Amino acid sequence: MIPELSVVVPVFNEARGLPDMIRELTQIAKGLAVSFEIVLVDDGSRDETWQVIQFLSSSYPELMPVRLIRNFGKEAALTAGLKASRGKAVVVMDADLQHPPSLIPEMYRLWKTGVAQVVNGVKARRQEEGKIHRAAAAGFYLMMNLMSGVDLKNHTDFKLMDRQVVDAYLAIPENRRFFRGLIPWLGFLSRDLHFVPNNRETGTSRWSVPGLARMGIMAICSFSSLPLQAVTLLGIFFLLASLVMGIHTLVLKFTGQAVEGFATVILLLLFMGSVLMFSLGIIGQYIAMIYHEVKRRPMYLVSSRDDKSPTPTGAKNHSIR
Repeated sequence: MIPELSVVVPVFNEARGLPDMIRELTQIAKGLAVSFEIVLVDDGSRDETWQVIQFLSSSYPELMPVRLIRNFGKEAALTAGLKASRGKAVVVMDADLQHPPSLIPEMYRLWKTGVAQVVNGVKARRQEEGKIHRAAAAGFYLMMNLMSGVDLKNHTDFKLMDRQVVDAYLAIPENRRFFRGLIPWLGFLSRDLHFVPNNRETGTSRWSVPGLARMGIMAICSFSSLPLQAVTLLGIFFLLASLVMGIHTLVLKFTGQAVEGFATVILLLLFMGSVLMFSLGIIGQYIAMIYHEVKRRPMYLVSSRDDKSPTPTGAKNHSIR
């Protein structure tokens, strides 16, 4: 039987907190009085996460464990979980309980009453974070909004989606995905639901500043070509500036007012070289994304999967995605 609700949870090195998370999530889901499943995707954890998942699976028949061969990243693990899910509605959430399971009944109600096909969990305020992390997040949201027109401020991966939305997302051929941006891009009827995130009960965030920076650059380049256009605008600007400076230099020379200025020339060369290298970096980022896409490597590889329910008619299980 196809469950009414699926909950997809990517996990990475969450062995300590998983039992409490599954206990709370299961209690909330059972309170809805509908059939449900919990898809746990182990994204190549290096601790005892998989052993804990297997132990919990023996006590919670609703669990569907999926294990990736290695760490492919959250976006890949999330996609693997969505592919494995079978529910008419699918909730995606983190395993650290910063996404409160208590919000799921309201998400489900909004979906069930037809108010929205996508219910977005949006932070009413951010949890305790360092100043660098907070500033980086604010800068990313600002750049994303300016360059792509997609306002993701305080949005999270905590969402409930109709099966139609999930199928549309999985049909996108991209491998380099940004889930948080692609869901609003699809354009389905959505509703925001605000919440105050909990602080982590165990462990620390797996995201480093360089990791967040790489994700931010990838996300912006995935949704906007404005950085490439900025390179063109810089080229036009410096072409006009060089013409003005060239005319000025010739006038000074022919009027006998030319003054040697090696320092000025060196500064100009350094400045122009920096601009060129920066521009090449932007172009290189887009070329790298094209390179990764045209290789068509699988987004992830599944090591093992525990199917406790029959696969829906027409669906297939693949170990390579």
